[in-house]
Amino acid sequence: MIKDGDRVLLYGEDGTKFLVRVEAGKKKGTHLGVVEFDSIIGMNYGDIVKIGKTNKSYYILPPTYIDDIFSMKRKTQIIYPKDSSYILLKLDIKPGKRVIDTGVGSGAMCAAMARLVGESGKVYAYERREDFYNLATQNLTEWGLIDRVELKLRDISMGFDQSNVDALLLDVPDPENYIQQCWQALAGGGMMGVICPTVNQVSMVLEKMYELPFIDVEVWESLMRQYKPYPNRLRPVDRMVAHTTFLVFARKVNSFIRTQEDEKIVESNVVENESTNNPSNEENQYSDGV
Repeated sequence: MIKDGDRVLLYGEDGTKFLVRVEAGKKKGTHLGVVEFDSIIGMNYGDIVKIGKTNKSYYILPPTYIDDIFSMKRKTQIIYPKDSSYILLKLDIKPGKRVIDTGVGSGAMCAAMARLVGESGKVYAYERREDFYNLATQNLTEWGLIDRVELKLRDISMGFDQSNVDALLLDVPDPENYIQQCWQALAGGGMMGVICPTVNQVSMVLEKMYELPFIDVEVWESLMRQYKPYPNRLRPVDRMVAHTTFLVFARKVNSFIRTQEDEKIVESNVVENESTNNPSNEENQYSDGV
């Protein structure tokens, strides 16, 4: 039963949507008419509310995460659901996990992580801009997830307070500059994801990753096309959200496996260095003569 203070999604008979918080004595003006919140209190999700004399109607639904992020207050570009869903799976976010989220922005991705880590897990979120920090705090509070998140107003160039975390998402303008700090914060076997808008950034991130013990490195681009849901004329929608970002994933290990071939290369380099640093007497005499 819907109570005073509950958040509901009004789904209009024409397919429009409004996400509102029901408050006794208040109302919501829409293009279909005015919705009186008192008429919603006491109803159940899935019911229909009629609007005054217009005879128009709205379905009353519980809001989903996607409803939240597309109606949220934001000042930054959000990570689209087609990308965020894959990120959550690749980083293996689940109850009890300890996760770092960098570049919180408006808090959409942070909220997705917080929903999955549950009450036994924790998301440590870093944001360097105070206006974004305040907006993310507001959104996470509105969604009832703030208790699962530890927000920090700080630049990650100063490093992280946490160590041995299970997963880390790096979503900042210059990710290639923070790969070392991320490796240090992760637990052995921990998963790392990096958001890269351009191929140039992907290349720079990969170069930095290969300097450290990261394995299982992957680069992905997610494309998803919607179809018009009409049985007799099913076909793709005319427009689609195509490229949104590149996703780079890797897994931390404590050191690389050294193969026999690696050992031979190391031994060869040692011999070559010793020869260079300790030339023979004949070579010394030749050098002196020159």
